[in-house]
Amino acid sequence: MDERAAAGAAEVLLSPYHRFSRAEWAALRADTPLTLTIDDLTRLRSLNDPISLEEVVAIYLPLSRLLALYVAATQGLYKATQRFLGADGGKTPYIIGIAGSVSVGKSTLARVMQALLSRWPNTPKVDLVTTDGFLHPNAMLESEGLMQKKGFPESYDGTALLRFLSDVKAGRRHVEAPVYSHLTYDVVPGEAIVVDRPDILIVEGLNVLLPNRPAKDGRGLPFVSDFFDFSIYLHAAESDLERWFLGRFMRLRETSFRDPQSYFRKYADLSGAEAEAAARGIWTRINLANLRENLLPTRARASLVLTKGSSHRIEEVELRKL
Repeated sequence: MDERAAAGAAEVLLSPYHRFSRAEWAALRADTPLTLTIDDLTRLRSLNDPISLEEVVAIYLPLSRLLALYVAATQGLYKATQRFLGADGGKTPYIIGIAGSVSVGKSTLARVMQALLSRWPNTPKVDLVTTDGFLHPNAMLESEGLMQKKGFPESYDGTALLRFLSDVKAGRRHVEAPVYSHLTYDVVPGEAIVVDRPDILIVEGLNVLLPNRPAKDGRGLPFVSDFFDFSIYLHAAESDLERWFLGRFMRLRETSFRDPQSYFRKYADLSGAEAEAAARGIWTRINLANLRENLLPTRARASLVLTKGSSHRIEEVELRKL
């Protein structure tokens, strides 16, 4: 064996992940039934994210099977712990975190997994929350000079997000999460999503796997991911992410950007060339910088890494070894 082959073999041996090709992962579906229709997918997928039923069968059904097994095992462990402690039953939700770049397809992944997992008999109640609602309001971001860093860690109310997850994990009833409007590009005052002891909670957001910065007084602060039972990082090449972002931006320019209430209304009347230049600037200045500085370094912390090819198909799956 030459040095290059030996180095490759050592890397595989030392990797904390099991790696699967698309075909290898698809074979793990076993007899898991397909419970979604093409109409369901049309409703669940995000703009410019062309997910197909074949993708659901090959990638999402094996994942839903794996998660159903993990949730069942965790539920059994929780009951055993409660018996040991002599505590009352109660209910602790299984929390799944989904991270990845802007335009990679996190929202579609989260909604499809919510639909699939809610069809398993032991997890009929599956809630979904995005961390967008925990962004600071635009007025605060503007006063702090952070509007050009929206989506970066410092643009979120991390304390409120940690409090929310702590309350959910503690099994508290009627825990509220703030609502975000992608039309106005801001948190909606007075509106909230209520999470009431679901079987599973899916938390989708850019920075959910990012470690917290140390507290100034030296106290240890929990990570958002400390509350996750399982985490997924959705990955794609930078060139594909940029292309998908530009495609979505140009489509929105013809649709929701034309709404008088849209924060991005100013882009609707630009020429095609001007709008594309503006989109590239936003991508490079904000989204690409955030990806490189904050998001991509968290990839190695995920329980599962899904890597997309240029056509949005997931081509490789990496599952963390237990």
